Amino acid sequence: MTNPNDRLLPTDLPESAAQLAAALAPAAAAGHFDELRGAGVSAPTPPTSHLAGAANTPSSIANNPDLSRAWADFFEHLGPEGFQDLDRRMHSLQRQVRDNGITYNVYADSNGPQRPWSVDLFPLILSQGDWAHIERGVLQRARLLDRVMADVYGPQELLRTGLLPSALVQGHPGYLRAMHGVKPVGGTHLPIAAFDMARDAQGAWWVVTQRTQAPSGLGYLLENRLLISRLFPEAFSQMHVQRLAATYRALLDGLRRMSPAGADARIVLLTPGPYNETYFEHAYLARYLGLTLVEGNDLTVRDARLYLKTLHGLQPVHGMLKRLDDEFLDPLELRSDSRLGVPGLLQAIRAGNVLVANAPGSAFLESSAMLGFMPALSRHLLGEELALPSLPTWWCGEQAAQQAVLPQLPHSVIRPTWPSLQRPPVLGGTLSPQDLARWTEHIQGQGDEYTVQAYLPLSQVPTWRTEGSDGSSHGGSHIAPRSVMLRVFAVCDGPGSWRVLPGGLARIATDEREIASMQRGGSSADVWVQTDDPVDTTTLLAHNQSAPAVVHRSRQVTSRAAENLFWLGRYTERTENVTRLARIALQCLNGEDQSSQPLLAWLSTLAVGQGLVLPSVPPATQARRVFERSLVAGLTQPAQVTSVGYNLRGILGAASAVRDRLSQEHWNLIVSTEAEFFAQRPPGADDGDHSPLEALRQLETLSGRTAAMTGQQTDRMTRDDGWRLLSIGRHLERLGFLAAALDSGLQTGAVFDEGGFEAMVALFDSTITFHAQYQQRRDMPALLDLLVIDRDNPRSLAWVAQTLRGRIAKIEAAAGTPGESAATGIPDASELSLAALCTQDAEGRYAALEQYLAACVQGVMGLSDVLATRYFTHSADALRHSVGA
Repeated sequence: MTNPNDRLLPTDLPESAAQLAAALAPAAAAGHFDELRGAGVSAPTPPTSHLAGAANTPSSIANNPDLSRAWADFFEHLGPEGFQDLDRRMHSLQRQVRDNGITYNVYADSNGPQRPWSVDLFPLILSQGDWAHIERGVLQRARLLDRVMADVYGPQELLRTGLLPSALVQGHPGYLRAMHGVKPVGGTHLPIAAFDMARDAQGAWWVVTQRTQAPSGLGYLLENRLLISRLFPEAFSQMHVQRLAATYRALLDGLRRMSPAGADARIVLLTPGPYNETYFEHAYLARYLGLTLVEGNDLTVRDARLYLKTLHGLQPVHGMLKRLDDEFLDPLELRSDSRLGVPGLLQAIRAGNVLVANAPGSAFLESSAMLGFMPALSRHLLGEELALPSLPTWWCGEQAAQQAVLPQLPHSVIRPTWPSLQRPPVLGGTLSPQDLARWTEHIQGQGDEYTVQAYLPLSQVPTWRTEGSDGSSHGGSHIAPRSVMLRVFAVCDGPGSWRVLPGGLARIATDEREIASMQRGGSSADVWVQTDDPVDTTTLLAHNQSAPAVVHRSRQVTSRAAENLFWLGRYTERTENVTRLARIALQCLNGEDQSSQPLLAWLSTLAVGQGLVLPSVPPATQARRVFERSLVAGLTQPAQVTSVGYNLRGILGAASAVRDRLSQEHWNLIVSTEAEFFAQRPPGADDGDHSPLEALRQLETLSGRTAAMTGQQTDRMTRDDGWRLLSIGRHLERLGFLAAALDSGLQTGAVFDEGGFEAMVALFDSTITFHAQYQQRRDMPALLDLLVIDRDNPRSLAWVAQTLRGRIAKIEAAAGTPGESAATGIPDASELSLAALCTQDAEGRYAALEQYLAACVQGVMGLSDVLATRYFTHSADALRHSVGA
């Protein structure tokens, strides 16, 4: 076969991979800096450009067609396959992203598909000289922003002297008056700050935006590094790329040192939850740093202190790395409609009882208008000129700035000043004269709402495009230049001290348009920072790795995680139960026993009781085909709360909330099972032409998938209290379902019918075991011995009840739960006797058996509420504490 890459190779191949790359890679667009060649592409500079003369112009590509030294080294380390192997690596990269479940959900919702994270094959490579300049400027800006925060929420000298307009700060919706006069625990307002920057056509770096509330990217860039370094191991090793772990360790150690409890601090990572677009990053970062991932309802404030709700009660929290914007943090003092925050959190912060990174109230720093004031602020607060300049920026709320910038609108970008306006940036160069006139009127009428920034053509980085991936006219895979923006992070390693993460998150436009935004469909790239010094190989493992003894620490199980694991178990068992019931029903309705009235009555009663068909549908004893059609039609109805499809969605929802506790294989299995089940809806599921055969095939496939889920839950999860709650959820559902099914079989007489007898054994998933032990017997003693009292059958009621009581006892012992056991309502099967169960009264009823089955059903109905009160909501504790001091 012909390799598709051969179509891009010239007949007279250059001698080296670097020369081949230089020959194949197009130059960057005119007016942009070419990262591949380390030079700008000549273009006429408008005389009105704000960036004219900002930096010395290096040699243009016309005079320097060769690759930069770093990129030449990269391509020389591709290996013997060279360019011929890039498509394989790209496909491997995409497969690894899918297998790892890396997602970025732009407008995520509970039913929407998850969008795979997009990462390019080639990294952005920065030389040691470039990085030294960036690092110096970012450290300076981190100090500067922290000083601004300290003044704005302290003496407010900057506002009194006019170095910052009051309208821009105190008029910003993100300015929190409730935090004025509050000194953060540890003395640092901004433990993490992020800066988006780009090169101009001359190669100079400019700061475009700054992020201080909850800057994203720290988790995604770790995954990018892991993916790309494995695809290019030789280049990564030989090019002396700086590692990242030491900076993450410094951040973690710094947060602990600054927290009220010091080295013993309990630090959590607060996430908005699984429907946030960057939830994968939150879970990944929490796992990497060893932090407990929490949502707002995992936490509670009692007596001005922050606590984590766990199975073992309330545990104090000393530090929080927050991943949601300030306005959602506390519904008592900020947005009252927020369900993401913690009521009373600001009170705990003001009391000095918890460190929050970053301190609430920094949203005004993110306004693009702030960039225009940074040079003067740096001179005043630091006595220094900015090492990294900001893009020229004018806040039009000042009359002088407005008048100065209005003539420059055709060469500028118009941005909203306030986040509440939710307007996208507007490129002045794309506007017609009429549109420019309208924008001028808007700015003159409401100047404070607009900020004007100089237009910067972004530098362009080489990307690898496989055939058809970008809709271009190229005949095969090729190198394509794309605009790039770099996000760099400064993290606090102690009070008033920062260090810069030696790397970052590069965001790449997907086509020639300059939209380097993940929310607009952009891609990302790893960032390689080279060094001539020895590479720091620090890891996040314990400092003293030679210690002979390891202290075992049980993983903290939050109440929310425990509740979701509990429901993950319940939904998984429910799905198995109703899937098996639906399969048996369809098989019986189309088999030899379709005329058995007791069997049909039993199936109808169970199907209605489990919600597979509506009560208004005629039972199978009256209208067999109508009943069958209704059963098939309801299987995939996600809105029908007891359908198979609804329970599958329940599994996915519960699993997404505890994704950090599941293996990647387990999570992938859940996602693919749900997606494939709804993709394989029986033909005619919407038009009434239902196919029982297709439905049976669909249910058989689902049975195999749910059996695999059971294997993952049984054999691939740590046996901690969270797993015990999952197991309790499963056995609670199993006991209630099977007991109700057997009782219904007695009432309808199905167990006394040959077809009903076999269907009952099949519903208990015990057909093989029954026939192996009892051969052709069809009597009640054999049935009850296996399905009720056999302690070796995991589907028998006695085994399920015994296991359920044992799991509850272990949790109660570990948590030190006082009072009566939650398992009291679950009947003890230790004294069950086969003779008593098989005894019939004068009316021919199995009274002892029916009494035991009723006790099982009643016991599981109350157990869920008891568990919720004790371990999930902690509602009893709430009566003894207040939110405030």
